[in-house]
Amino acid sequence: MGSKEKNTVPFNGTPEQEKALREMIGNHKGQQGALMPVLQQAQEIYGYLPIEVQSIIAEEMGIPLEKVYGVSTFYSQFSLYPKGKYKISVCLGTACYVKGSGDIFAKLSEKLGISDGKCTQDGIFSLDACRCIGACGLAPVMTVNDDVYGKLTVDEIDGILAKYTE
Repeated sequence: MGSKEKNTVPFNGTPEQEKALREMIGNHKGQQGALMPVLQQAQEIYGYLPIEVQSIIAEEMGIPLEKVYGVSTFYSQFSLYPKGKYKISVCLGTACYVKGSGDIFAKLSEKLGISDGKCTQDGIFSLDACRCIGACGLAPVMTVNDDVYGKLTVDEIDGILAKYTE
């Protein structure tokens, strides 16, 4: 089994976010199948779905927290962890993987001190593995927000990260 990593970035939701969340849930109360749209909109409000937000959703909608958590963890569109200012995504699809994207992902994980789906403590970088971003001709590929880096080598990682920390 994977290691039980604790989220090291503290939850810092604002009263305005909570007000928006509770109002949005109120608009969906009693609607059949409302949990998915509520989770999607909650993630838009907060950027992710921490347990604090899931608890409010469960309480306000009268749904067991276990069900809210189950849906939050089942669908890959949802994140339980905050995303960094710079969202790094490394393609681990077949074309990229055979050209070394696994090594690139491992190097990023080591350099940043975080694993898949996590965010650095300072909130600067988050790291995600993805499946095929449609740039197979540039394999191996990673993105940092909207910037695409192709034909990567492990030796280029330090230089790329430096662009975002200066």
